[in-house]
Amino acid sequence: MSHVSTSLIPPQEPPPAPPRPFTAGRFFGNVFMGVWLALTIGIFLMLVEGWDPEKFTRYGPNYLSGLGVTLTLVGLSVVLGAVLSLPLAFARMSKNPVFSWFSYGYVYFFRGTPLLTQLFLIYYGLGSFSAELKAWGLWWFFRDAWNCALLTFTLNTAAYQAEILRGAIESVPRGQHEGAAALGLPKKIAFFKVILPQALIVALRPYGNEIILMIKGSAIVAIITVFDLMGETRRAFSRTFDYQAYLWAALLYLIIVELLRNVWAWLEARLTRHLKR
Repeated sequence: MSHVSTSLIPPQEPPPAPPRPFTAGRFFGNVFMGVWLALTIGIFLMLVEGWDPEKFTRYGPNYLSGLGVTLTLVGLSVVLGAVLSLPLAFARMSKNPVFSWFSYGYVYFFRGTPLLTQLFLIYYGLGSFSAELKAWGLWWFFRDAWNCALLTFTLNTAAYQAEILRGAIESVPRGQHEGAAALGLPKKIAFFKVILPQALIVALRPYGNEIILMIKGSAIVAIITVFDLMGETRRAFSRTFDYQAYLWAALLYLIIVELLRNVWAWLEARLTRHLKR
């Protein structure tokens, strides 16, 4: 009996997939995308038609100056908040009830109240005690809106970063602690050399989200006369009454956030490349 080689039989192509049913969800999704696309094109055309080179030349440098103020304010507050978040995270994990409850109350307050309220409490609230602050030699700090904004943002982001760090540290498997102890490493060295690096990788993405939220939330400092990006935008609008002043500010915020998002994605991929092998 002759045998036919199976290699001579051409492979059968799989049957084509049936078309997706056109549901109500797909219909409304297409309508939404069409409206969004039309709105985007309309805004772009309005920007092109209403372009005023004179206004751009006059207020463009102010926007860049305000952008520098925004980035400086957020950068300093994030760094100082990171320094403050470390002892707060340790206190949250401490078995000492005094440290634990104090840090819990701190985190609960700054995460549970609006950032604008905190800013007003420090800038206007402490301003009501100017006589006491002068007696203590602290009025030079609290009379400056920039210093009050920096202090508020630092205290606020420290609470969020402390929770991020605490959750990341507790997510490290218990076996890592036991392995470091089996090698005879002291607890301090084991924490900084073994536990903390792994926790920081876990916390990397939440840290990026926190920085983005701080950049967007920093616009409220314009209310207390800090001329950041939004402060310069308000000043430009008060002199021109041109709505495009806010559109340009929104575009700059989008650019900052998108750049930061891409940088953070690259940094995360770079630091976690050994985990993907």
